[in-house]
Formats: sequence, structure tokens, C-alpha cells
Amino acid sequence: MKKAMVQLSGVPQAKEMMVDPAKGTLSDGEEALRLDFPLSGNVYGTAMNYKGNLDEFGLSLHEDPYKKPPEAPVLYMKPRNTFTGPETNIAIPDGETEVEIGASLAIVFGRTTSKVQEKNALDYVSGYTIVNDISIPHESIHRPAIKEKSRDGFCAAGPWIVSKDDVINPDDLGIRIYVNGALRQEHSTSELVRPVGKLIADVSSFMTFSKGDVLLVGLPPGAPRVQSGDEVRIQIDEIGALTNHFVSEHSYVKEGNR
Repeated sequence: MKKAMVQLSGVPQAKEMMVDPAKGTLSDGEEALRLDFPLSGNVYGTAMNYKGNLDEFGLSLHEDPYKKPPEAPVLYMKPRNTFTGPETNIAIPDGETEVEIGASLAIVFGRTTSKVQEKNALDYVSGYTIVNDISIPHESIHRPAIKEKSRDGFCAAGPWIVSKDDVINPDDLGIRIYVNGALRQEHSTSELVRPVGKLIADVSSFMTFSKGDVLLVGLPPGAPRVQSGDEVRIQIDEIGALTNHFVSEHSYVKEGNR
């Protein structure tokens, strides 16, 4: 059992509870409790931070305007309209047949973080959760993919925030994506170009995180694609499992979700 901050649906404040990440249950056995989006701050994503990410772009990174791969962290934001919690329906926009599933470990900051050193960067972390960073498939690398990554519901998070002290090593966590129960992707945070402490140090060197802000460590290469009717479960060792269901935008609206 691990200590976690749990955001229950309809309850204003998150509650500290004991959870079982392997089984996805709460300590009191109330599995039927509906969990809500657990994050309160800004959510920042990190691009190209897994070994193998650069290979997916091929020679494109050597073309104008940059002519070489990035040397500093490449960031983007997931705005609040994208936020959704566990077990929710996520709409695939009209005109699109599939979306990409991005499985990421999410770092949740516990206090103001600015210009910290790698060796003590984890002192500023309160915990970790899982984020499904969803995108419309695209090849945009030279301009922000806002239209593709910022659709409503395209940032699912949860099921809870596990305390930093209950995660032995954030740089060695297995990450798996299951689609309709079948394993579709398996990676580990040991494959990060910038490990968690290094990433925090590098990014905080030029921007400040506030308490509750979130930094995604990156998305593994080879993101699986899903269609309407698919169920996606992202599992991260020592954290838990995040499940969501994908539906057509037409069905989503018809069911009264907007």
C-alpha cells in the first residue's frame, strides 16, 4: 500500500488515502468511488525526451529552420480544456478516425521550484501520477501542434498522486499501454534522455514552477493509435493504472457530455 492524494468526484479537496497501485484500489475497499482529475496546477509536456524519439523524425530535424536536433528541453502546455479524469469518455474529433496515446509519468511539484540543482531536484517534488497525453497524429516539429494536442479531454490524469516517498526510483519505472486488454506498448523511464532530476534542473533554470504545477517527463516512441470504441489503460509501476474510453465526437455529444 502507498500513500496518495486522491481527488474524489464532487469533493472540493483532495484526500490523503492508502492505495494499492497494482490492484488500483483504495485501502477501504471502496472501488466504486468515482475519482476525479487529481491535478490543480499548470501541466507542461516535454517533447523528445526518450531515446528513440529523434529517430522518429529522421532527417526532418536537420532541415530549415533549425538544421539540427534540439539541445535544450522542448516544452509545450496542455491547457485546462484538455483536463479529464479516470474512467471518462474521450471524444475523437469529427473528421478524425484515430488518435495517438502518449503515456507519461507526471511530476507534481510540492513547492516553488526555480533554478534548482539536479542533486536536490527531487526535494521539490510532492508526488507522481499518470497522464495520457493524447494527440491527433501529426508531423509538425517546427511549430507548436496546438490544434492536434489541445482538444477537449486530451489530457487524462490519475488515478491519484502517489507520494514521492513511496516511489523508490522514478528513473526506473515500467510503463505499459493496454488497448482493449492487449499490451500495445512497453517502455521504462530508464530510457529518458534527461532523467527526472536532470529534467527538473534544466527546465527550472529558465522558468519557475509553482506548488501543484506538473511536468510530464516525455512520451515513449511508437505511440499506439486508437479508434472509437477502444478502451485504453496506462499502467506505471508503483503508481497505478489510468483507464479511459474513446468514443466518436457525435456519440460524445449525443450522450450529453457537452
